[in-house]
Amino acid sequence: MEAKLKHLELIQGVINRLAGDSFRMKGWAVILVSAVLVLVVRENRLELAPVGLVPVLAFWGLDAYFLWQERLFRALYDQVRLTDEREVDFSMDVRSVRAGRDLTWTAVLGSRTLLPFYGALAVVVIVVTAVA
Repeated sequence: MEAKLKHLELIQGVINRLAGDSFRMKGWAVILVSAVLVLVVRENRLELAPVGLVPVLAFWGLDAYFLWQERLFRALYDQVRLTDEREVDFSMDVRSVRAGRDLTWTAVLGSRTLLPFYGALAVVVIVVTAVA
């Protein structure tokens, strides 16, 4: 049972790091979009406001990747949890849990956690662009 618990701890550590990375992506996205919009307004270069969409799209994609990986590792955690302790092999390969699931990076892009957050950032940039 000790080997199984250790394997679950390893997987949980990866999940925690991925969740932290996702949180940091959101923070950086807000900071960079805000900085771009402040510079655009301060320098009176409103035609450059659409540049604010670049960090929105970049961080949206990165955040979706981290969330996708987190979901895969959660599925791996469940698989290991249900595995007989004599069969624990300490594998961290998530390909085994991807088979037969509709869990893709593109599906995660439109998740209910990412779409409202990055969609709102994109709307702010679009509104500033339209007002300009």
